[in-house]
Amino acid sequence: MPTVAFTANLRALVDCPTRTVDGQTVRAALDAVFVEFPRLRGYVVDERGVLREHMVVFLDGVPINDRSSQSDVTTPASMIYVMQALSGG
Repeated sequence: MPTVAFTANLRALVDCPTRTVDGQTVRAALDAVFVEFPRLRGYVVDERGVLREHMVVFLDGVPINDRSSQSDVTTPASMIYVMQALSGG
């Protein structure tokens, strides 16, 4: 079962501690977390379920390939890390 963790800035907005959840894809794992923390969904994905532009999701230390449907496949040992992307100079 993959583990899903969020940055401190997201945890400050919504109390969403690290969770181990069922999910064979990043989307399924995120949806499992959103069931427990529904307010978190709006910060991470838009109304279509697409990852918001300012969000980055890492799967096992690598940015996910599929930002639209988050179909990247997880393993039971996978670590999913959700953070806000930073830009600027």
